[in-house]
Amino acid sequence: MKFSYNWLQNYFEEKLPVPEKISEGIIFHSFEVEEIEKKGDDTIFDIKVLPDRAHDCLSHWGIAKEISAIFDLQMKNKDYKVFDPKTTTLKIEVEDPKCLRYMGRIVRNIKIGESPEWLKESLKSIGQRPINNIVDAANFVMFDLGQPIHSFDLDKLKSPIIKVRNGKVGEKLTTLDKKEVILDESILVIADEIEPLAIAGIKGGTKAEVDNNTKNIIIEVANFNPTTTRKTSKKIGINTDAVKRYENEISPELCSIVMNAITDLIYSLAGGEVEDVVDMYPKKVEEKNISISVNYINKRLGSDFSKKEIESVWKKLNFKYKETNEKFEIEIPFLRIDLVEPYDLVEEVIRILGYERLEEKLPKLEPNNKVNELFYKMLFIRNKLLEDGYSEVMTYTFQDKGDIEVLASASDKKFLRNNLTDGLKESIKLNLLNLPLLDTEEVKVFEIGTVFSKNSEEIHVAYGDKKGIKEMILDKFLATTEKEKEFLKDHFIEFIGFYSEERGDVGEFKPWSVYPFISRDIAVWIPEGVAPEKLVDIYKDFGTELLVREPKLFDSFTKNGKTSYAYRLVFQSGERTLTDEEINPIMENITEKITSLGFEVR
Repeated sequence: MKFSYNWLQNYFEEKLPVPEKISEGIIFHSFEVEEIEKKGDDTIFDIKVLPDRAHDCLSHWGIAKEISAIFDLQMKNKDYKVFDPKTTTLKIEVEDPKCLRYMGRIVRNIKIGESPEWLKESLKSIGQRPINNIVDAANFVMFDLGQPIHSFDLDKLKSPIIKVRNGKVGEKLTTLDKKEVILDESILVIADEIEPLAIAGIKGGTKAEVDNNTKNIIIEVANFNPTTTRKTSKKIGINTDAVKRYENEISPELCSIVMNAITDLIYSLAGGEVEDVVDMYPKKVEEKNISISVNYINKRLGSDFSKKEIESVWKKLNFKYKETNEKFEIEIPFLRIDLVEPYDLVEEVIRILGYERLEEKLPKLEPNNKVNELFYKMLFIRNKLLEDGYSEVMTYTFQDKGDIEVLASASDKKFLRNNLTDGLKESIKLNLLNLPLLDTEEVKVFEIGTVFSKNSEEIHVAYGDKKGIKEMILDKFLATTEKEKEFLKDHFIEFIGFYSEERGDVGEFKPWSVYPFISRDIAVWIPEGVAPEKLVDIYKDFGTELLVREPKLFDSFTKNGKTSYAYRLVFQSGERTLTDEEINPIMENITEKITSLGFEVR
């Protein structure tokens, strides 16, 4: 997200450090700053806010709080005008628990118009296009405080009734960007008494769009289930700034702060008569408290921070706390959804005090001869199959069929595998096609991996060749080799050392070329007594860098004092598909060299 330096400055009386210093502080204590851009008299930061902090830092307020903690700067108290009328004609009906909170407020007799320069410049600084004072106000508050807002033209509704319900099969909604969405019962919508007005948490519709003729509006400040929002967004192919915030979860407590902020801003920009807020909040968020001690923090960090240093972190983060005998009872702010357990607070301590404060030292490892049962079993099976001449492969966990479908996956591989055999068949098929490259006459492969059924998952072993494949659960395979298993168990530690050290030098890995190979066979008569290696040297010398395998002898016989040696040469490029026009000259050069030595190409 993009953040304006001037916008952030509005949160502080004291002059902020220079942009470069701000960027450095954020990088070392909070997030990656991907870019700093000078824009007129402003500087724009492009900050990569991670998902675990999206709920409170996809906003200028959130980043300002980070700056406050990092640089120990006091933030201003923002006071919004509080409207407390006692009457309203608005009614809200929440029919589905996927709506966690819905606040609505009517403002009548507003004046739609152009936004003031400060508002337009603020939005333009972060790449947003100003539209009118009502829409701009909603956008500004969202990027300021992190809570999406929507406004409906009250006079375009059947009546002042808002319903939060599931869509109906066959219903349609045209979004503000003129995309038609076909609804169904899985899609949560905001509607009046007759038809949908918006897709909840995602996009408003044209039916109640605020335009230049709008006089009366309903302000929506709401909170929706993050998982539902994400699924609906993917289903209908619409991703918005609102979705980015809802899908990462926002505290419903933020709604009341934002309702005050947006009402105050709209009133100052467009005037109007403000009615009372209708607040549907069926399950209020419970207050969270976490107890943590100085000893707990230092033990997990390997540090020696004093109580005073740790206490300074709570103050910088503006956490309320009580302290007794070096133990802190922390009242977690509602907006910090990421803080759940004591170890979360440990992370807060070290990122604010600075990771450079930790001493660089290796942890002390105590000897542990305890056998990891699962690792032992898998290692034993792997070793036995390798000794039997099988090669290990790893096939895809995702397949085009199975018992469990995964939503966020490639369109052609939506299911978790329920066997290893299917993948092994494809592996054998592929390897048989590439036998000339493999320098082998047969393909024997195995895999040890997890398979998934509707109610469980198991580790299976599968092995085989082109004649067939056997697959079984891991323990069943072991049951057939009990004596060997017991021997290995007695020598497990020694075997681990042998497996990791003696077999560690396996040479340099080179990736397979994705381009097809070309093989050519050549048979040559040479006088009896001449070593065939003479031919191999010629093939290597004249085969160029495209000769990717050791020439393979596949046939020989002797007749009339001469021996015929037939070799297979395999050519391949890592950069392109080869053609006969490239290989023919190579073979001609090889033939010319052979005949110059008095040998005869058959």
